[in-house]
Amino acid sequence: MKAQIEQQLGRAAAVVLLGPRQVGKTTLALDIGKSRGEQALYLDLERPADMRRLSDPDAFLRDQRGKLVIIDEIHRVPELFAVLRGVIDARRQAGDRVGHFLLLGSASIELMRQASESLAGRVAYLELKPVSTLEIEPYRDRIDALWLRGGFPESLLASDDAASMDWRMSFIRSYLDRDVSLFAPRLPSETVGRLWTMLAHGQGSLLNQSRMAASLAVSTPAVGRYLDLLVDLLLVRRLKPWSGNVAKRLVKSPKLYIRDSGITHALLELTTAEALLGHPVAGGSWEGFVIESLIDAAGSRRTPYFYRTADGAEVDLLFERSGRIEMAIEIKRSTAPTLSRGYHQAVAILDPQERYLVHGGEASWPAGHGVTAIALPQLVRHLAEN
Repeated sequence: MKAQIEQQLGRAAAVVLLGPRQVGKTTLALDIGKSRGEQALYLDLERPADMRRLSDPDAFLRDQRGKLVIIDEIHRVPELFAVLRGVIDARRQAGDRVGHFLLLGSASIELMRQASESLAGRVAYLELKPVSTLEIEPYRDRIDALWLRGGFPESLLASDDAASMDWRMSFIRSYLDRDVSLFAPRLPSETVGRLWTMLAHGQGSLLNQSRMAASLAVSTPAVGRYLDLLVDLLLVRRLKPWSGNVAKRLVKSPKLYIRDSGITHALLELTTAEALLGHPVAGGSWEGFVIESLIDAAGSRRTPYFYRTADGAEVDLLFERSGRIEMAIEIKRSTAPTLSRGYHQAVAILDPQERYLVHGGEASWPAGHGVTAIALPQLVRHLAEN
């Protein structure tokens, strides 16, 4: 990721680095700043001292010409974006066109909206995600630990499962106590927390806002606002259904996944692998973990969907590339999985270029009907390299 950031700084005046809290944005940014020595300046907008330095932001930032200015927690002062535009344009007129600002934030949609409105044509976006299967793939004995604990570094690298769980519980509480009130001050944090837990219980379920609203004793539009917040904070994924032109009645609701499996397990208080494997959510949790891993490896070249028809044809994950369905992927936790009838029905309709059955083991083998049964690390590597 450091190389990607440096590359974008060589192309754009500003780079916005998105990612949830505690994922390592600040550590990475400080490392980039350290490599530049006195030609970099770091500002943390949670620190009163740094906020005081920006009492006259236009004058202060114009005075930093020739430096990379790193601004952490940029979402706390959205009015800075208009100032940045003026500073960037002044530097451009002076012949200094790229590498001015590295902006760190935790809320994707709102931050991108603010940046795009003020910095159109001047900014590039990158997302820093938790540790991925691709990164841990050489150490295959760690895949199950990654699934159990999730990819946040302090959780994954904790001394034991109990310490990892303690960190994740504190992480959840900090989001509810701090970020909900910061990004959505009118939304009750306890209700957001109950919805978050509800999503963990139903990992991979179709969105049914009216049912959620009834369970939470709130209105259906309110559920939509709560979900928007969790998606915006990069904590929940809405996986869209594929809606291509086929003569079938297709499911139109998205599926909902908590993006980090460790957070799913913390919300359900599943501390150990034994507790997880004995819980009804294990299958849905593994599915979400695999989907997030594959989407991460697939990059921006592919668009992810799921597929489901009213008569039972279903694929857990599709990748579309250049207008063609490239992959149809079935996901099973078992090390000796079998394909569902619904999957066979779906691929007969969709005719994907590649067909896979991702399982919980380490081997690969032909599963019949053009399908390859494959271990998660192997498919992750295939996606990343092609």
